[in-house]
Amino acid sequence: MSNVIPTLELRRVVKKFKQGNQNLEVLRGVDLRVMSGEVVALVGQSGAGKSTLLQIAGLLEQPSSGEILFDDKKCSKLKDKERTELRRDFIGFVYQYHNLLPDFNAVENVMLPQLIAGMPYHTAEERAKWLLSRMKLDKRFKHRPSELSGGEQQRVAIARALANSPKLLLADEPTGNLDPKTSEIVFGELLSVVKETGLAALIATHNFELAAQMDRKVCLSEGKLSEQNSARSVRMSRNSRVKNFY
Repeated sequence: MSNVIPTLELRRVVKKFKQGNQNLEVLRGVDLRVMSGEVVALVGQSGAGKSTLLQIAGLLEQPSSGEILFDDKKCSKLKDKERTELRRDFIGFVYQYHNLLPDFNAVENVMLPQLIAGMPYHTAEERAKWLLSRMKLDKRFKHRPSELSGGEQQRVAIARALANSPKLLLADEPTGNLDPKTSEIVFGELLSVVKETGLAALIATHNFELAAQMDRKVCLSEGKLSEQNSARSVRMSRNSRVKNFY
């Protein structure tokens, strides 16, 4: 494993925010490696800094110090244009609130990132339909967000995040706005697609039931990241229930 290059690596990442005359240190030397095909749960109390960590990992924020690497390439000091291109081509984002464009239907919402990346219209449309079908939304192609349920909207958002075939998926409470039953369904689809495509995924969640289905669990507390007990053994003991999600 030591010879395998991580898809995402954080090295001694520190993040400080100015609060009056004081510096608030949210991240205190965080180290993290996420490998291709691995789904890592990021847990911690509200306010622990999970969203900040994800924003830094996704190159949306600069760390105060430390290094972010994608496929062993250092990214912390890239120019804005290079960071934007890397996010576009390398990273997929899923948030608690889907942020779909209300005037566009499901297919169009998933096509947009591809068109921005320069993909031909027909190719983008075909991939959008394939991803939505994979998320069991083949009967919702022409529906706008207002015509979809909360769970359906979030599945469109997941398809959109996967539109440009990213290597890394970052998800911030992707089921946090859904009821428990819908959360299980949506997360089951997300986990299945991630495993099929071999993505590296880092998923922040308060839901320990969902965290138990992932490969690994890391906990952010007082600015430090610690490894928790492997989720694999927990997941195996719940195998019959998990199968129902797929």
